[in-house]
Amino acid sequence: MDKSKILIIVISVLIIYIGYNNYCENERLKREKFELTSQIEQLQQTIARNNQIIADNEQSKRQLENESISRQEQINEQLKNNDCASQLVPVSVSNSLYNRAKNLRQSTDTSKSIK
Repeated sequence: MDKSKILIIVISVLIIYIGYNNYCENERLKREKFELTSQIEQLQQTIARNNQIIADNEQSKRQLENESISRQEQINEQLKNNDCASQLVPVSVSNSLYNRAKNLRQSTDTSKSIK
């Protein structure tokens, strides 16, 4: 066999080898792309669910605040002409009620846990 035929065979084998490696690498990249795309879609769904939960919580918070204001207005209206309501409350009782209300507000404050 002459050297040119051997050279052609070697070059052909080398081209086939490189082509096969490129094909395998291309298939591997396609699989990775599919996996990453799936992960991105899952993360987007999780983000959408979390955003909905946050929106629902904010809506509930606003609703509770509105109910609280409405109830406070009702209480004020009922106590408007009540002699007992105009009497001073002892400081210790006032402070105790204030601290209790403050603690209740803090336990329902979701803005700290979101950040």
